[in-house]
Parts: sequence; structure tokens; C-alpha cells
Amino acid sequence: MDKDKSNDVIEIDLLELLFVMLDHLWVVIGLTAAGAVAAYIITVTIITPIYSSSAMLYVLTRSTSITSLADLQTGTQLTQDYKVFITSRPVVDKVISNLDLNMNYNEFVKNVKVENETNTRILNVTVQNPDPQMAKIIVDNLADVSSARMSEVMETDAPNIVDYGHVAESPTSPSRTKNTLIGAVLGFVFIVGILTVRHLMDDSIKTTDDIERYLGLNTLGTIPLEESEEKTKKKKLSGKKKKEKKPAQKDRRRRTA
Repeated sequence: MDKDKSNDVIEIDLLELLFVMLDHLWVVIGLTAAGAVAAYIITVTIITPIYSSSAMLYVLTRSTSITSLADLQTGTQLTQDYKVFITSRPVVDKVISNLDLNMNYNEFVKNVKVENETNTRILNVTVQNPDPQMAKIIVDNLADVSSARMSEVMETDAPNIVDYGHVAESPTSPSRTKNTLIGAVLGFVFIVGILTVRHLMDDSIKTTDDIERYLGLNTLGTIPLEESEEKTKKKKLSGKKKKEKKPAQKDRRRRTA
């Protein structure tokens, strides 16, 4: 029985919260929309757009054939070695010097991503930059310098550059759609949280159920507030009218006298 009662209380609380949200529906909708608009404006006006450009390197030297399993394993291992070479300090410092970039090694590496597609010997080198033209220039130079460095250190043929970078027409980040949705969710959570806390902190008694729940007392009867308020208003009005009539009667008596 106690478990059933506790479950009922939880259900009633959830229903009350739902009704609170419905009573303030336009406020919830307004703040949700405001959060979405604010996030969109911040994304467009404040956050700097970032553009990406990618180059592709094919790791297969002339001395490596594709006829045996050993050759395939050798090519796969070379691919992993080349991934490390591309972001090595000598390669990065050379690119920074060639292009006269105003950044250090750590800043450069943060904007570089090297990926190897599954079951291939192709390396995708991606560079991010606020300037789409500069992103292409950096990734092209990085592909050339890393390819030459690999050939020099490993004393093998340089990996072939399959494709140089392209100038991006649209930014990679930030995503306007994603940020707008995040802003809407934050606005919704904010207003719902405020209304929920406000409802939970309100310990005033409004219904007979509240009396039984909070005070543990049974109600014998209820008096409608609207009717009682109307009666008190009528009494006040009638009292004012009587007071206004009394002075008028006194004036009439004086005149007759």
C-alpha cells in the first residue's frame, strides 16, 4: 500500500510540473527561440570560421610489389611510419620556414590531421585555417616537404602525391545548424529548470490535496473564494453609498430648518 501511495505522489508531481509548463508555454517557447537566435548570431558574428583543405599521398614504392602478403604488410607498416613523419618537427619547421608562418610547432600540429583509410595505403592530410586559400597552400607544401623527408630518411622512393588540396568554398566549422540547435536546447533547459525550481520551492497551500499532503489533515468543506470576494466587494460598495447619503440628508434638514 505504501509503495502505491508513493508512486501516486510521484505521478501527481509530474502532472503538476506538466501543467506548470503548459501554463507558461509561451515563456518556454520564447526563451527556446531566444536561445536559438542568440546562438546563431554568436556563430555568425563572433566565432571565426575555419576552412579545411586535404591532400592525398599513396604509399607504394617501386621496390614494393603487391604480389605477396609480405609486400602488403610492408606497405601497411610504411603507411604507419609515414603518418608519424608528416607531423614530425623537422617537417613542420621546414613548412613554417618556407611559408613564413606566424606560429610555432604546437600551434601548427593542432591544425593538422593525418588519417589512413582502412585497408588502403592512402594517407589523407588535412589542414585547417581561417583562410581557405592559406589552408590549401599549407597542405600542399606539407605534402611536398613530408614526401621528400620520407625519401631522404628512409632511403626509399618518395610516396606519390595523388591529389593536392582544394580551396574550400564553405567553412568546416562552426556548424550554424548545430550551434543553433544547441542554443535552443540550452534555452529550453534553462527556462524549464527555473520553472521547476520555482514550483518546488512554492510551499503555499492551494488545494485540498495540498492540505492532506503537507499538513496531514482532512478537509470538512470548502468555501468558494470568488463568491466570498464578490460578497465583500458588494458590502464595501453598499457601505460607501450609505456614507455618501447621510451627509446629503443632513444638508436637507438644515435647509428646511
